[in-house]
Amino acid sequence: MADSDSGGPDGGGYGASGLTAMDPATARHPQPMYRALRESSPVLEVGDAMVLVTRRRDIEHVLRHPETFSSGPAAADLHTDRPLIPLQIDPPGHRGFRRLLDPLLAPQKMNRLADDIAAIVNRRIDGFGGATEIDFATQFSEPFPSEVFLALFGLPYEELPRFHELKDGMIRPDRVVGKPIGHPDTTAHQAATAQAIYAYFDELLADRGPTGDDLLSAFLGAEVDGERLSHTDILDIGFLFLIAGLDTVSASLDCFFAYLAERPEPRRRVADEPESIPRFVEELLRWETPVQFVARVATEDTEVGGCPVRAGQQVMSMLGAANTDDEEFPDADVVDFDRDVNRHLTFGGGIHRCLGSHLARLELRIALREWHRRIPDYAV
Repeated sequence: MADSDSGGPDGGGYGASGLTAMDPATARHPQPMYRALRESSPVLEVGDAMVLVTRRRDIEHVLRHPETFSSGPAAADLHTDRPLIPLQIDPPGHRGFRRLLDPLLAPQKMNRLADDIAAIVNRRIDGFGGATEIDFATQFSEPFPSEVFLALFGLPYEELPRFHELKDGMIRPDRVVGKPIGHPDTTAHQAATAQAIYAYFDELLADRGPTGDDLLSAFLGAEVDGERLSHTDILDIGFLFLIAGLDTVSASLDCFFAYLAERPEPRRRVADEPESIPRFVEELLRWETPVQFVARVATEDTEVGGCPVRAGQQVMSMLGAANTDDEEFPDADVVDFDRDVNRHLTFGGGIHRCLGSHLARLELRIALREWHRRIPDYAV
């Protein structure tokens, strides 16, 4: 499992790490915990500053009312100079940014990357050589989405180590520094990394124009009704893409492949029936929900599910619990790869629904297809 955003840019929030320390067994199979929380404490106050929400209908209420539950910087402090776009921008400003950005990441635009993404997957697999054992995270799930990001932004492969350094410095500074979240050294490292990310994109923009066919050039040329993105807007969008667009796909791949490694029958079906892969992806996104939480902050005294929430409290929506709620999903505790209707909230909901969801889905589908075409049998 991974505590970060909801599947990609504008997914809904960060800062959930440290909310709860799960033992490894619960982290691997959290669904019983989700049910216990929904049934016993669907809205749970954690200390004075935080409220945990676990029921589907309550989470949808939180996600669909940004006027009461803000996604602004107060929801999660990332030590940035400005709110990240569009994640930390609430209405009315949010609408203008989405009008500019949604067309750039629309399904038809992302589908043009399919061949390039497949080539990246196959180069990764080729790199295994004749090995009979690999480190899946180090050799596949972590570098793969980063390579896609590099291709999307028109950057050379040699930038991969730098991207990982910047990403990890922001998302998991505790692991980099070796001290817990909140420690002065960890906070200082995250703040320094934030400045390094700004400087990195500032450097890229200095050499880029609006006429290229990469996403950064598209940002420079994007216009709706005469409105264009400013230099700082693009810095803030690039910052979000870097920290939101890489880790969540890696986490999803880890969860998907761990699930399939333990279950030969569905694994065989993925290999034999590639046309079924889109449904596999949606059901595993629902069941595994690789990103557990999205953060909001209450802008006023209100209530959720009949429980009081005070202005300034952080409201954490537990997406995994929403995705296994019997009120929404028949046989919610059954992994059904033929599920006809699958309204999961893995990519969040409301106006901040994940901007990068189409790209994430494409990456996951192609990774499953190409891997199982070449390596249908594997185990942890």
